[in-house]
Amino acid sequence: MRIELTPQQSKQQESFKHFVDDEIFPYADDYDQQQRIPMKTIKKFAEKGWLGVTIPTENGGLEMDTISWGLLCEEIGRASSSFLSLITVHYMLCKALTSWGTDFQKEYWLPKLANGEILGAFGLTEPEFGSDAKNVGTSAHFADGDYVLNGSKKWISCGQIADLFLIIAQCDGAPCAFIVEKNTPGFFVEPINDMLGFRAAMLAELRMKDCRIPEKNLVGKIGFGFSHVAAAALDSGRYTIAWGCVGLGRACQEASISYATERKQFDNYIKDHQLIQKMIADMITNVKAARLLCFNAGYLKSTKDPQMIMATSIAKYFASKMAAKASSDAVQIHGANGCSSLYPVQRYMRDAKIMEIIEGSNQMQQILIARYGYMGI
Repeated sequence: MRIELTPQQSKQQESFKHFVDDEIFPYADDYDQQQRIPMKTIKKFAEKGWLGVTIPTENGGLEMDTISWGLLCEEIGRASSSFLSLITVHYMLCKALTSWGTDFQKEYWLPKLANGEILGAFGLTEPEFGSDAKNVGTSAHFADGDYVLNGSKKWISCGQIADLFLIIAQCDGAPCAFIVEKNTPGFFVEPINDMLGFRAAMLAELRMKDCRIPEKNLVGKIGFGFSHVAAAALDSGRYTIAWGCVGLGRACQEASISYATERKQFDNYIKDHQLIQKMIADMITNVKAARLLCFNAGYLKSTKDPQMIMATSIAKYFASKMAAKASSDAVQIHGANGCSSLYPVQRYMRDAKIMEIIEGSNQMQQILIARYGYMGI
């Protein structure tokens, strides 16, 4: 089987790369140190229409094909994992609404999410519930025509600046999903700073205290919150992160090759040392392997093959492991320089660790993949 991009996909890839090289890559270290992404950069991204790549055209989006969407995430991941995190959670909300939203929710919210008028985020993880997300502690009950939410969410990417949140809660013991606007009374946002990685992702803790939202903000049906709505969002998130890890691996590879070509030890460029060559060879091989897994997941998504969800989990699992190993080796190749803020590889290593945790930890992916294997597929 021959894998090649269509002329349209190649053109889009070139456009993605130019934007990233001009608007994100040169400033990514500054974002990391300032722990913020400037709104002007986000607006420039939105002006391209790229916040709406997963949204149908009838709702104002680009409805980009899955491979092109992945290529965009790869280029963003090459420059800034924090920016990747921002678009990941935005796309997750868009995917949930596209798949399970009511006609009103789609017609009202999706155009605003597509053009960047509002930013979206995904509220699932809680201080006491991470991987056991179907048993979240946030509660909801119906009273006087509204749903009343109480509880908290933590480690929410883009939480500091998002306008709209998809919140997963328990209603009479059944998982449910709700749209919550940032300015809703009883909804509070507390910034989280100084994280190991994704330092510019503007993480936040969300608190809900008798937060009343209208009945029309229920997404899907009662009991569908985790198995359907959150599952659709998480599948989108894993796909985005998998491609982003390919980009992060590329960044490690490019930085290592550049440094090894310029750095001398014992009167020889370190690129000529066999142990350095081994690390770089592993980076090149594993980046290509991860990209092929992402291509496979993207193709299965485009054909709506039932195996697409498992293919996405496999791609996310392998790609995040690859990024962690590539970033560790990149720091090793750079030596003490790699541990300083003068070189981006220390940021790559910190961000890569987060990649192994978010949108389903690698251990959870291993469990899912093993179960898939037990089924004899």
